[in-house]
Amino acid sequence: MSFYEEALQANARYAEGFQYGHLPLPPARKAVVLTCMDARLIPNEFLGFNIGEVHVIRNAGALATDDAIRSLVISTNLLGTREIVIIAHTDCGMLTFRDDEVREQLQQNYGADASNLALHAFSDLHESVRKQVQRVRECPFIAKDIPVHGLIYHVETGKLEEVAHA
Repeated sequence: MSFYEEALQANARYAEGFQYGHLPLPPARKAVVLTCMDARLIPNEFLGFNIGEVHVIRNAGALATDDAIRSLVISTNLLGTREIVIIAHTDCGMLTFRDDEVREQLQQNYGADASNLALHAFSDLHESVRKQVQRVRECPFIAKDIPVHGLIYHVETGKLEEVAHA
């Protein structure tokens, strides 16, 4: 059975006892987390929040890309969040490659021009977190009184390391 088929079965079981339809649209804890898509990161578990309490935005590397910033702008301006937490992690796949190498491989594998594909790989995890915090802080559409925190989640221990605040 494929993952898709298993997921549909799991959803049917979940829906039978579903009890969250009454939750309001804005997140109850007025916070938004930008983190990596890595399957080892379960932010509600290591940050201690429940369904309906925090927005979670995920992408490869926990990067403040234009699309992530778009979501942060919506979260803070339209849905009432008042705190932003950016969480990268150790052993991140984004540390294992360089954009130009992957673009070349994609060109060879698919015969399509990948020269404009920005993957945003990085070589320094701490510097990347600082850069993402700064990028969010510099956004003119996120209020300056909203704190932006940058952390690193250690996949080996489950502990968080503070890196930057703005």
